[in-house]
Amino acid sequence: MSESLLIRGARIHDGAGDHRTADLVVADGRIAEVGTGLSRAGATVIDADGLIALPGLVDLHTHLREPGYEASETILTGSRAAAAGGYTAVFAMPNTSPVADTAGVVEQELALGEAAGYVTVQPIGAVTVGQKGERLAELGAMASSRAQVRVFSDDGFCVWDPLIMRRALEYVKAFDGVIAQHAQDPRLTEGAQMNEGTVSAELGLAGWPAVAEESIIARDVLLAEHVGSRLHVCHLSTAGSVDIIRWAKKRGIAVTAEVTPHHLLLDEELVRGYDARFKVNPPLRRAEDVQAVREGLADGTIDIVATDHAPHPAEAKACEWPAAANGMVGLESALRVVQQAMVDTGLIGWNDVARVMSTTPARIGRLAGHGTPLAAGEAASLTLYDPAPVRPFGRDDLRGRSANSPYLGRELPGEVRWTLRRGRATVADGALREMTEASA
Repeated sequence: MSESLLIRGARIHDGAGDHRTADLVVADGRIAEVGTGLSRAGATVIDADGLIALPGLVDLHTHLREPGYEASETILTGSRAAAAGGYTAVFAMPNTSPVADTAGVVEQELALGEAAGYVTVQPIGAVTVGQKGERLAELGAMASSRAQVRVFSDDGFCVWDPLIMRRALEYVKAFDGVIAQHAQDPRLTEGAQMNEGTVSAELGLAGWPAVAEESIIARDVLLAEHVGSRLHVCHLSTAGSVDIIRWAKKRGIAVTAEVTPHHLLLDEELVRGYDARFKVNPPLRRAEDVQAVREGLADGTIDIVATDHAPHPAEAKACEWPAAANGMVGLESALRVVQQAMVDTGLIGWNDVARVMSTTPARIGRLAGHGTPLAAGEAASLTLYDPAPVRPFGRDDLRGRSANSPYLGRELPGEVRWTLRRGRATVADGALREMTEASA
């Protein structure tokens, strides 16, 4: 059973930018009281003066690599990274070995997450067997398993066959599931190395056209409308993609979309140094695209921020650009990047941060007990965040197994001071707790 906590003087943001200072009492894994001047006999007191209280962050797009690729990450190490970043739940993508395309594999992932104890690890099931795009995986069996899978994706690969995509959308309607599409036309991106444009021409690198993403999104929103099912678009990255999602929502299509922190902050100019830390799928885009996705997130066209945390061992990045793996780690830095790109620029407020990084991803993934209001009776999964510090992001900030962060050496604002999952502190006063402490 978790200890009783008295959080004093936290900033809680409610409504359209308003905030109040309040105390919170946490007991038995829940928020027992919210108010001012509260007390609790025997409770551990947390001085939250100047700290923002947010519902525990939820990441709808995390690569934990286990089973099969433990040299890059494990469910334990990825869970530690998530907790350090203020997350209390993550959705684990299925590109493991074996692929998470059966009830047995997703139940194994669920059990490993429960054993780690830092965050709720909710498996995502593959859409097709082996993520090969040829036939549907055991969607129903995964949905009815102990893992209760509701999100399905072949992330890393596009479900390129329109008939298979249609059948998948039809199938998941029966249990209120959602298909999360990696929108990348494989023929239009053969050999692609970076965003197609002036910079790719100057560097002599094969271009990755925006239309390769946009054409798949356009097709899939029409399929979702035809079928009457839920579609989620992974790591949207172009201005044209924002326009398509905006059109689809106005038409009443049940589509949601995510943007990564790195697509909110970084652009293709960083590729000029051939530093493979900046190689990612989809690629870093033009400055105009960065501005468009920021505006799309601010006006609600884009629903959530998702990290696409993609760890790789050092040798996968310490090589020439064409041979380097795509991907960046992002769990520990996500909240700080969102503050820099979105909050400090005045585009959104902290109540919006709670919506796009906690409430809405939990709703899209149908994950109960997360993304709930900071109110009496709700689960005590929350983050206390200090927005004031500004310092370089360093290797010591990383708590996972890999260090392929694009932010190393870059000044970022903010710091996660406390992360509570169901009333248990996984991060206490800025320090990650060890398992024996976190499970106590």
